[in-house]
Amino acid sequence: MIEAAMIWNEPNNKSHWDPSLDPDWGLFARMAIAAADAIAAQNDKVPRVLGGISPIDPKFIENMKGRGVLQHVDAVAVHGFPLDWNLWQIEEWPAKIEEIGAVTDLPIWVSEVGVSSFGSEEVQDWGLRRTAKLLIGKTPRIHWYSLYDLPRAWEATTRHREAEGSSYYRHFYMGLLREDGKPKPALERFAEFAPQLGLCQWFHYEDHRLDEAVAWMKRLGVTYLRTGLSWADSFRPNALAWFDRQMRALEDFQVTVTFCFTPEHRGLAPHHTSPPRAPEEFANFCASMIRRYAGVAASRMAEPLAVAS
Repeated sequence: MIEAAMIWNEPNNKSHWDPSLDPDWGLFARMAIAAADAIAAQNDKVPRVLGGISPIDPKFIENMKGRGVLQHVDAVAVHGFPLDWNLWQIEEWPAKIEEIGAVTDLPIWVSEVGVSSFGSEEVQDWGLRRTAKLLIGKTPRIHWYSLYDLPRAWEATTRHREAEGSSYYRHFYMGLLREDGKPKPALERFAEFAPQLGLCQWFHYEDHRLDEAVAWMKRLGVTYLRTGLSWADSFRPNALAWFDRQMRALEDFQVTVTFCFTPEHRGLAPHHTSPPRAPEEFANFCASMIRRYAGVAASRMAEPLAVAS
């Protein structure tokens, strides 16, 4: 059910980790090591992936290496969106992989790459085709972001929101399917490259799109998927029932599950980007999820969730 466990999402991006609370990422490193070891203690066959970095910054990887984090993970991951948010051109993708390869011997996954249709659906179609040509064969995993557009009634997971101008609104146009479920031209293009291309699709708490998404992914020939289980969501009512439903629905795919997002009442500051007050609490959450969905014994979906209150 779980192919790999990813520790956090874009830790070097202030929309997902608050640098004012951890300017040198020392707290993040402690948390990542604790989580990696907790995952291995439950099932040492599950690869541990250092959360996809954005921007692609070899200095961040060197920082993690210097703090011992890379000794506790099996791969590192990068995210890139050169047609929307990054200050480099799409043709530089192979060079970006090489930049990270120059500072670590670990496998390098591309756990998020995508192109918005904010300006043009045809540009997204071209961008998908060009990305596939540039990356297939260069990395063990490519997760295209994403299957669905983000509904406009929801908020994008970013700290500055509308202050980002058009950069914020691009978050809502990253899907192969529009919000109403209608296909964009890039959907058919994606099918040409599956299963070499996988998908990254975040499912929100009790997401109404889950079953439809599974049907679409099977129709497209998707075999591997990246999604998330949110530590913050684990404190919602009936959280475990939702996690169980989500993971059962995805059991036919090779799932890289991302563990991330600090509960407001467990952070140094009341925000999902905050370092936790106690790194072992995040590690305990990761261990609980691996035990439940990738344990060496049978399915643990009847057990209570072991998290701090």
